[in-house]
This record gives sequence, structure tokens and C-alpha cells, in this order.
Amino acid sequence: MMTKILEVNDLNKKFGRFQALTNVSFSLNEGEVFGFLGPNGAGKSTAIRIILGLLRPSSGEITILGKDATKKIVKTHQNLAYVPGDVYLWPNLTGGEIIELLLKMGGHPRTKRVDELIQLFELDPRKKARTYSKGNRQKVALIAALSMDVALYIFDEPTSGLDPLQERHFQNEVLKLKAAGKTVLLSSHILSEVEKMVDRVAIIRKGQIVETGSLADMRKHAALYVHAKVQDSTVFEKFDQFKQDGDEISFTVTREQLPVVTGQLTLQGVSDLMVTPPTLEDLFMQYYDAKEGADEE
Repeated sequence: MMTKILEVNDLNKKFGRFQALTNVSFSLNEGEVFGFLGPNGAGKSTAIRIILGLLRPSSGEITILGKDATKKIVKTHQNLAYVPGDVYLWPNLTGGEIIELLLKMGGHPRTKRVDELIQLFELDPRKKARTYSKGNRQKVALIAALSMDVALYIFDEPTSGLDPLQERHFQNEVLKLKAAGKTVLLSSHILSEVEKMVDRVAIIRKGQIVETGSLADMRKHAALYVHAKVQDSTVFEKFDQFKQDGDEISFTVTREQLPVVTGQLTLQGVSDLMVTPPTLEDLFMQYYDAKEGADEE
């Protein structure tokens, strides 16, 4: 039986008359990386701030390792590490001093892991925080969080300001956490980044969860992309997202349609064919476009 590390049930949040979150529910199992996806303003950060105890919910339940996270805030914080998307530091302290302070505040010892991460992320810990760029401020928070031995890691747009190499280092560190049986909640709108790490995702739109599941299961129900060279394209013009450039055509089909389509391609003299599954970004846009269409109706 899987151990539930985080459970969010029917979470609602109002700011005056504005309903920021509506019946948001999801859970994280031990040893999994969970992607919390949506554009800016969808409600991701609001939900995370409530989980952290920085905001009070209008209603709903949140438990971390079986404890009520809305009441036992200090107790539950001992079991998690958090990195926001925009880090503010004490300007007159050095990066190294801030890392040690954050560890002490959480009751965590300073280990050789700190030095390994400082070297990995190429941070100069002797400089004052006021001299740091946004990327270096993110590094300080990431190093502190990744140096903590906790059950739950929460990252909210954590790689904002990092270069591609540092982003890759972060991805590798998350995969190491997963291999060690840790649980990660990763909120991001950079879908290509999330796709490399997550086991399951929740897609949030206008404060409501519109889909939750594994990437594999979501892909089973999503369209496939077909790109081919054919002598006659007429029969394929009926398919969704049909495009043509000379003798090259592209369109989308369901998995159920694929056997029929491949037969039709053979009959039309196909000379080149590529069928690709949807990326996480494709899945995301399909769910969002479907909901937008439903709203307009």
C-alpha cells in the first residue's frame, strides 16, 4: 500500500468575492514526483501557499504525513523543504551564511552535501546576497532545500533565472530525490522541464483541477501526430490540424484511427512516415482548449 505524504481535499479559497480555488483535490505518494501545472494566475501558487500555512483556506483539508497542515503548521514544516519562484534574501548576509541560517531554522545539520551542491550549482557563497542576480538567489534557496533530509520537497517555479545547464542539474537532483524515496511537488509552466521528471500531473485551470493522472494514461487518450509524404493528400484533409506543404502533410488522429490511417497512407503512396505521441505541452493545450471550447458554448 502506497504511503500518502500529502493529501489535499476539497480546498477552497476566496479573496473577497473572487473564488481563487474551487474544490481542489489531489494527493502525493511516497517516492513520486508530482507536477502541478497551469499558466500564471491559474491558482498554483495560491494552493501551495495554503499547503505551507502562509494563507488560510476558506474550506478544505490538508494533511502532511497524516497531520493537519492547517493547524499543526510548525510541526508539518519540519517535514518539508520549499523553494519559491522569486527568492528574497537578507541583503547583508553572504550566500553561505544564508544557507546555514535556513538549515538551522529548519533544524537541519550542515553536511558535506551543502559543499557538493555549492560546487554543482557554481555559487560563490562568500558574496553578499545584495550582489546576487536572480539566478544566484534561486541557487541559494535550492542548495538549502536540497541539503535538507525531509519527506516532502515543494518547488514553485524553482528554475526561474537559471541557465540551461543549472536547470539540468536541478532535474538530476530531483530524480535523485525520487530514487531515495522522497516526494516532490513541482509547480511549473515550463512543461518541457516537468516532463522529464514527473510521474503524475494535475492540470489546474481558473482555480479548478481539470485533469489528474499519469503521463502514460493521459497520452493513451490524446491525439497522435502524423507527418507523411504522399502522392495524394485529399483523403486526409478531414483530419484535425491538417496541414500541407507540397507533398508533405501533417495531422492528428486518435489511437483508434491509426490502423485505418496507416492503411490509407499505403494506398496513397506514402514514401515517408513519422507518428509521434503528444508531449506534455500538447496534452496541456488539448485539455485547456477543450475547456475553453466548453466555456464558450
